[in-house]
Amino acid sequence: MTKHRHQLAALDSDFLKVLAGRTRIMLLWELYEGEKSVGDVAKAINIQDTAASQQLSILKAAGLVSTRREGQRTFYSLVNEDARQLLAAVREMTMKSEAEAVE
Repeated sequence: MTKHRHQLAALDSDFLKVLAGRTRIMLLWELYEGEKSVGDVAKAINIQDTAASQQLSILKAAGLVSTRREGQRTFYSLVNEDARQLLAAVREMTMKSEAEAVE
């Protein structure tokens, strides 16, 4: 059982590392609003298309976003409701922590 717990903890840790990047969090929040192209999300958070594409690829590999191609454009969206709930839970926790720090 202990070996299994260690393996699960390693997987959890790897997954949470994906969420540790500020740019990736900003991209996820843009996609929270709905499907967008690489160029649209890059413009929204003021980064280059290539940087957005690289970070979105990491999010896709982690299973948080999916893609749809239309001609030469690639559109990204959150993969499912679980991803939306994860973002909402993170935001709720950070807001609570911020409020407690102010008190």
